Amino acid sequence: MTQTYDALIVGGGHNGLVCGSYLARAGKRVCVLERRHQVGGAAVSEEVWPGYRVSVASYTMALLQPRIMLDLELARHGLEVIKPTPMTHFFDHDRYLVFSDSLEQVQRDIARYSPADATAYPLFREHMQKLGRVVMRLLWEIPPDPGASDLKSRMSLLKFAWRYRNLGAAFHDLYDALTLSAEEFLRRWFESEHVITALGFYASCGGATTTIGEPGSAYILLRGYVRDHATQAGPAGFIRGGMGRISDAIASAGREAGMEIRCDSAVARIITRQGRACGVELESGETLPARTVVSNVPSKTLFQKLLSPQDSTAGFLRRIGQIRDRSTAFKVHIALNRLPSFTGFDGETAGFAYPAQLRIGLSLNALEASYAQAKRGEITQEPALVVTTPSVLDDSVAPPGKHLMVVFGQHIPYRVAGREWTAEHRAHFIDSVLDTLSRYAPDIRDCVQDVDLLTPADLERVFGLPGGHVHHGELSADQAFFKRPVPGAADYRTPIKGLFQCGASVHPGGGVTGVPGHNAAKVILQAMR
Repeated sequence: MTQTYDALIVGGGHNGLVCGSYLARAGKRVCVLERRHQVGGAAVSEEVWPGYRVSVASYTMALLQPRIMLDLELARHGLEVIKPTPMTHFFDHDRYLVFSDSLEQVQRDIARYSPADATAYPLFREHMQKLGRVVMRLLWEIPPDPGASDLKSRMSLLKFAWRYRNLGAAFHDLYDALTLSAEEFLRRWFESEHVITALGFYASCGGATTTIGEPGSAYILLRGYVRDHATQAGPAGFIRGGMGRISDAIASAGREAGMEIRCDSAVARIITRQGRACGVELESGETLPARTVVSNVPSKTLFQKLLSPQDSTAGFLRRIGQIRDRSTAFKVHIALNRLPSFTGFDGETAGFAYPAQLRIGLSLNALEASYAQAKRGEITQEPALVVTTPSVLDDSVAPPGKHLMVVFGQHIPYRVAGREWTAEHRAHFIDSVLDTLSRYAPDIRDCVQDVDLLTPADLERVFGLPGGHVHHGELSADQAFFKRPVPGAADYRTPIKGLFQCGASVHPGGGVTGVPGHNAAKVILQAMR
């Protein structure tokens, strides 16, 4: 007879691995089930071309929380973070702004566009760091349910309010970040269009389907301030060997604690009896019993595909169906036979020889125009791009003498004029990306050996992301904290007893943070006790 697991985790993305590792370290019998040939979900490295280890979805480690890195001893399990060159934002061929570690140097760069903005920049950073500290605290909270009327829920809400009773003015500032557009928020501090474009760029290219002028997009700016880079875990940066090494290290930590991992094990359905989850059935027909089932897949996939409609109320399923998750994000991977030359970049002035990570966003108007085109189903000629060349610092991701360029971009339609992507559409869009790059690196086409494109529809197909959304749904005020994924399921529990969620669908959302997995494990262990 098959032994009953304490917990079966559906989906071997990094959050599922984090959750399973904490449960295993607590002495629970855990098995992670992954439908693909390797664990990691969107944090994977794959050999797209011989000798090239490509981070095919997540592309840089910006938010993985130090607490999790240290708890699971990920460095001991092979995780190595490489500090990248400073981010360089290009406006045009030879006009750019470098965000170095030196505050004074950034101010000097900003002063070229506005002396007043250079003076305001330290004050702005101090303001954002203060708000970031509040959000960092909120990361680890189990969201209370303000709509619940039972005594336990009301006590949780009161305790939460008490913990944050001293927020003071930070409450109003945080409310502004949740409701204002990034442009409006930044105009309170800065006057230069160039400075506002550079500082607000992340709101247009952070994986969310929004733009710098969209109400509520200011919240995205805070994501750059929710990781402490001064701990023993070290700073953010590139991962040696690609992002899959994060998942490999977490998996290794989990296995060391006794966690089982089964790849090529797609789950067909979650088995429920009398309103309680009690196991899963694989697509192979095999059934596995468990006392607890934990879902790391998107909420839409969980409730619309893996569960029977009879397991949830019609109202709950309607709210699940209303999760906004239509993405405009894309990836382009470029195998290079040599490094292209960014001819307008002055390495001597910048303080480093080559811009291994850069952003391209010409102006506020260009960002707004490309966003509008994507919403209309059109292919933009000026996509917003984040460009990294990890092989400059990590020779393990490309063959000797070759290089790898990874482009994460925003403002591409899920469907082109309502139709599926064709080979002609794909070629057209790749040309748009290369044309954009060639304005800054005129020899880029001479360097290109191979190109690979992932549209939102490709991200949906390969990684099981509804709408192709890397965060399982918009990171916005109406889909955050006690409303994520929907009211009544924000505390990592679901209306079905014994069924929990631990992925990007729940608080605090997407990005390679590990926090949803950590928080879910905490709730699950409490429930088991």
